Amino acid sequence: MEAQLMELARTAGSAVVTLMATDAWERTRDGVVALWRRASPSRADGVEGELDATRDDLLAAREDGDDLTEQELREEWVGRLRRLLREQPEVAEQLRLVLAEFDPDSRETRAVTVQMRAEASGRGRVYQAGRDQHIAER
Repeated sequence: MEAQLMELARTAGSAVVTLMATDAWERTRDGVVALWRRASPSRADGVEGELDATRDDLLAAREDGDDLTEQELREEWVGRLRRLLREQPEVAEQLRLVLAEFDPDSRETRAVTVQMRAEASGRGRVYQAGRDQHIAER
């Protein structure tokens, strides 16, 4: 297996397990499951259940201070992703995109083009934003 794909599997497996204990968990799970749905639809539901079970194990291990179990969970997901990439190397770019969503450095350097057009008439208002928008009117 290509060295780049091995490194991607190692990075992704570790990142997925790390993100299990964060507020980004649901988005991470959804991204990983979507990846499996594209690559191997018949296994996607099982992967979703396995991700949730791993998260439960991770949270319990952290509560107990069990670093060995946490490392084993990381290695387990590195192996799963390595096998997926070995079987279907074309999903590597999709996996990179899933990871980039949670990488602060990647988000800041990613170029985004937003084009908006709006019209308001009468007493209408238009609110547009290329990112977050918070409006508090009374």
